Amino acid sequence: MNMLSLGLKTILLSYLLLIPSLSLAAEAPQIKVGFAERDITPEIGMEQPGGYGKSFHRSFHDPCKVRAAVFDKGKHVVAVVSLDALFIRRVTVNEIRKRVQAKCKIPADSILLHATHSHSSGPMGMILPGEYDHASDFVQELAYEKSSTADSAYLETVVDQSVEAICDAFKKRNASKCGAGVGIEEQVAFNRRFFMRNGLSFTHPRPGNPDIVKPAGPVDPEVGVIGVWDEQGELKGCIVNFVCHATTNPGGISANYIYYVEQVIRGVFGKDVIVVFLAGASGDVTQVDNLSKFQRRPSEESARFVGGRVGAEAVKVLLSMPRGNFETVASKTKMLKIPRRKPNPERVKKAIETVKAGSAKSGAVDWVFAKETVLLDARLQKEPVAEVEIQAVQLGPVVLLTDPAEFFCQLGLDIKAGSPFPITFPVSLANGCVGYVPTKEAFDKNGGGYETRLTGYSNLIITAGPQMVDAAVELSKQLTPDKVPQRPAAPPFNNNPWGYGSVPPELE
Repeated sequence: MNMLSLGLKTILLSYLLLIPSLSLAAEAPQIKVGFAERDITPEIGMEQPGGYGKSFHRSFHDPCKVRAAVFDKGKHVVAVVSLDALFIRRVTVNEIRKRVQAKCKIPADSILLHATHSHSSGPMGMILPGEYDHASDFVQELAYEKSSTADSAYLETVVDQSVEAICDAFKKRNASKCGAGVGIEEQVAFNRRFFMRNGLSFTHPRPGNPDIVKPAGPVDPEVGVIGVWDEQGELKGCIVNFVCHATTNPGGISANYIYYVEQVIRGVFGKDVIVVFLAGASGDVTQVDNLSKFQRRPSEESARFVGGRVGAEAVKVLLSMPRGNFETVASKTKMLKIPRRKPNPERVKKAIETVKAGSAKSGAVDWVFAKETVLLDARLQKEPVAEVEIQAVQLGPVVLLTDPAEFFCQLGLDIKAGSPFPITFPVSLANGCVGYVPTKEAFDKNGGGYETRLTGYSNLIITAGPQMVDAAVELSKQLTPDKVPQRPAAPPFNNNPWGYGSVPPELE
């Protein structure tokens, strides 16, 4: 064998030995992440959503935003988007996804669009323009003149700004280090439903009520956090998951307590950090403590209290979490068709009579829910079955499992219990809105309360909750979780303790 042949063989052998290391490097490119935000603050005078009637904004407190995070592993890209909004209807979700896919090529089904459920945000509903055009003039008047309605120009602004934020985040993505962790905040959120001495469950029975027996549902105190740092070690943005209704309403247009979550995190890590807040299963959880012996905090103080403590816990988790590479980014969806509950014909007939007689005769509460019965009856003519999207988004060791509902807290806990991931974020009011979805138990003989009332907004069959839990858990089991990043292992002990400290006591 001549020296040339030997040299070629040596080079070939070296190359073959190098292939496994090259393959490993190719399998795990450094994740690229980008963040961006845009303003979606409504104008003074626009409708304030959050009830079954009309209310209007008269002042400004803080801006409403759409905040986007884009995670890119080369083959797979996902966008996680949070809007300061009461909810986001399916038609708006579809429009944003379509435009984003056309503009920056992120697959439509890899975009998660979540509403924080801020009750102090812009006019995204309850009712969309034209939604009841198929109904009688009487029903249209109830829908458009007597109910909370979306503003078409504002909806278009939200779509435009959401597309801009997502595509800007896509452009800004660059090599990043990520971490994930969970903290506990137990003092700001409470289940609002209680078993009463009469055998039923009441929503907000009010502090001091002697007929309260015990809470009718749990809370979830976990503060889930994903942190993303640039190559210089600066925090670029984070995702925060927590369970509590955004009903603190600090006064005027506002992102609600989420504003103070952002303020606290930015106060520690910098004013440019973008906080993508994802509300968990908070359909029956609010900041109101019905068992408290003290007066409720004023609205502004309440917003600071809830947002400040959640933000502070998120800061603690961010400061503690190890940073590394997220190996896997993925997204899966499943569509469910879930029927709506139907009011019986006699109830509809009585509701029409009540509405026509006016609220002065029946009382405001009975009139509102009679109106809702009439609207539901008209909605069933066009949409007897709801389209329900369940989505799973994997970000390394974390899975985000969505529902388009005001989901009861127990259902979120059921999702966490069934998920194989070390960290699971249930994300409610995502990719659509189907109203309240209680547990099956809330409909039994000891059930009841506001969330179980049959309205044009909340009306899915009583098994909807378990169906959505099962679908979410099923999707999570189709994914393989990464390991949570860990700090580097300490070097082995070198049999050389610290010289200053390895000495006996000195007495003189």
